[in-house]
Amino acid sequence: MRRLLLAATALLGLAAGASAQTPPGRGDYTLRASLNSDIRSTQPGGNRDANTDAVQLHMVEGLVAFREDTSVAPLLAERVDLSPDGRTYTFTLRQGVTFHNGAPLTSAEALWSLRWYMNPATQWRCLPDLDGRGAAKITAIEAPDARTITVTLERPTALFLPTLARPDCGGTAILHPSSLNADGTWRAPVGTGPYRLGEWRRGQYVELERFDNYASLPGPRDGFTGGKTAHAARVRFMVIPDASATKAALLSGAIDVMADVPAPEVADLRTRPGVVVRASPSMGLTGILIQTRDPLMRDVRMRRALALSLDTEAIVTGTIGNDVRPNPSPVPSASAFHSDLQAARPARDIAAARRLLAEAGYRGQPIRMIVNRRYPNTYDAAVAAQSMAEEAGIRIELEVMDWATQLDRYTRGDYQTMSFIYSARLDPSLSYEMLSGPKDSQPRKIWDDPEALALIARSMEVTDQAQRQAIFDDLFRRFMDQTPAILLYNQPDYLAWRANIHGAAPWPSTHTRMWGVWRG
Repeated sequence: MRRLLLAATALLGLAAGASAQTPPGRGDYTLRASLNSDIRSTQPGGNRDANTDAVQLHMVEGLVAFREDTSVAPLLAERVDLSPDGRTYTFTLRQGVTFHNGAPLTSAEALWSLRWYMNPATQWRCLPDLDGRGAAKITAIEAPDARTITVTLERPTALFLPTLARPDCGGTAILHPSSLNADGTWRAPVGTGPYRLGEWRRGQYVELERFDNYASLPGPRDGFTGGKTAHAARVRFMVIPDASATKAALLSGAIDVMADVPAPEVADLRTRPGVVVRASPSMGLTGILIQTRDPLMRDVRMRRALALSLDTEAIVTGTIGNDVRPNPSPVPSASAFHSDLQAARPARDIAAARRLLAEAGYRGQPIRMIVNRRYPNTYDAAVAAQSMAEEAGIRIELEVMDWATQLDRYTRGDYQTMSFIYSARLDPSLSYEMLSGPKDSQPRKIWDDPEALALIARSMEVTDQAQRQAIFDDLFRRFMDQTPAILLYNQPDYLAWRANIHGAAPWPSTHTRMWGVWRG
């Protein structure tokens, strides 16, 4: 049996921007963080959205979780072993972990939880990913002894552990059966997290209470895994839908931490005394898409010429500042699979762009670029690209439309080029799958090279990390050669907090974490 993950994995340390001040220990106070909308439920992976996930993952934990770099590590598992045929995962549970009701964690609760998720009546969001309709099909879940749980798949897949770890799956939280009412309906989460549910006043706030018997992994905070120290006695997530009202609450001290800071507010907040603002590159993606079936842009020389006409670093700096670095790869820059190779892109070369245009027979025909004003950074990037491309003789005309109309055009593949934004994907296979597929049946896909599609499918099957890395590097080379898009950067996630708050930090997942945070 092959060991996949060790409990003694090296931790990454505090995320950039987190305070280095020594924490004082536990205190009897309340930390207040903003939510731009109320949570939808307390059932992990059930009726959910991103806010729901962020709050719930303070209360519940799964067998594995994402690290800071979105690689997967054990959480409630002490280790994970994989059978030689790549189909059976054996999870050895950590000792000394207790549920919020005081019951010890055993394989019985893990077995019950996993089987509960696999029941369609639960309406678990990630059931389609594990019942054969998606990347994996679970064929057996067993508990051979009190510390061991095994899961057997129909066929090997690299996406099994990342699926278990996904926040939108509720981290596939291991729950105590007392989370349900006597009739089997959902009651409230009885988990193993650093906080437990206190009071939920719908439309106002969700207050969590510190779980004093929480068993944290050692080391500093690392994604959803290590260093989950609950310094504050209570964490109150305040529902404030209006961004201006949230900003005012932060400035007045009514809240301690402001999540989802709108980009236009960042510059002003950074001038305010007593406020700290930090950014982290998210796993979302911004870039210029090119329709490879368009009569003009199907010529790869046109696409390469457009790419060579752009100073992407200047575009990124001009629209985002220095909060994120340019990223030419579909694999997010924060990913453990983002190699040095994937950070390289050809420098701007106007002369080379003009040569390619001449070879392609381009005569100055207008190239339409769809843009919207809902996401100002994508609009600004398009304006900058228009000006830069003109220097090479490429004529771009911007077509401004509302976001819903642009999404419809994207879905139909009805465009020449467009400045576009993708939401986060936490595994590189899914980042490529987001962009790639057969255009005949999925016209929204921008890259339909058969060899690339085969490599993406392979990346979802192999579990060896070195083999996956080689595949992603090969995909990047092909992507840059064929240029179905000019990728710019991973959107920054901004987090702001009062200067007397320490330990707060944004991270690529974009979920607010209030463990490891204290008031000084």
